[in-house]
Amino acid sequence: LKLGGYGLIRISSTLNPHPPNLMFPIIILALWGILMTSSICLRQTDLKALVAYSSVSHMGLVAAAIIVQTPWGLTGAMTLMVAHGLTSSALFALANTNYERTHTRTLLLVRGLQLAFPLMSTWWLLTNLTNMAMPPTINLLGELFIISTLFNWSTPTIIITGMGTLITATYSLYMFLMTQRGSISTQFQLLPPTHTREHLNLTLHLLPLGLLIMKPALVSGLFT
Repeated sequence: LKLGGYGLIRISSTLNPHPPNLMFPIIILALWGILMTSSICLRQTDLKALVAYSSVSHMGLVAAAIIVQTPWGLTGAMTLMVAHGLTSSALFALANTNYERTHTRTLLLVRGLQLAFPLMSTWWLLTNLTNMAMPPTINLLGELFIISTLFNWSTPTIIITGMGTLITATYSLYMFLMTQRGSISTQFQLLPPTHTREHLNLTLHLLPLGLLIMKPALVSGLFT
């Protein structure tokens, strides 16, 4: 997805300025895709499918910002691609640690894992907060750039982007509560412990997200 976004940036610049009749339907489809894929996340029962649709939802924002072809839009798209590339990868890594121990991805069957893996539950919380663009991560910076760009292009887009942000927060909390809270199933009473390599893997995902906000030009300076 992120390589596809970079390809859109390279190709889209050759079509600048875009004809208005070409821009409008593509941006509307991208914004509609944000709402559709976010809504699909709310009814997922498969953990990996939920993470995958989440990634597609964020790319709708990226595609819309790239098509507008403004400096702020391209900066926000580049920032969000880097930010969500790390966030989505961390979510897939967490989903895999659950699957390796429970051998199921069904959300209803893997509840209450906070009792078994309290430290891993902390990673789940931090990653889900990052997924919903918690400050001070660069996810928030990228989304603010993109939402400002789309609002400047057309004022009513704030309704769709606002709804998309709200649904993103909803399914991120849904993912955390479904996997970590509640009572653990009796078939999962004896689970192998987490390993240092898994915690190191997640540290290498989330630490850059926290540090890049100190110098966001490292990921967004191409278009500023």
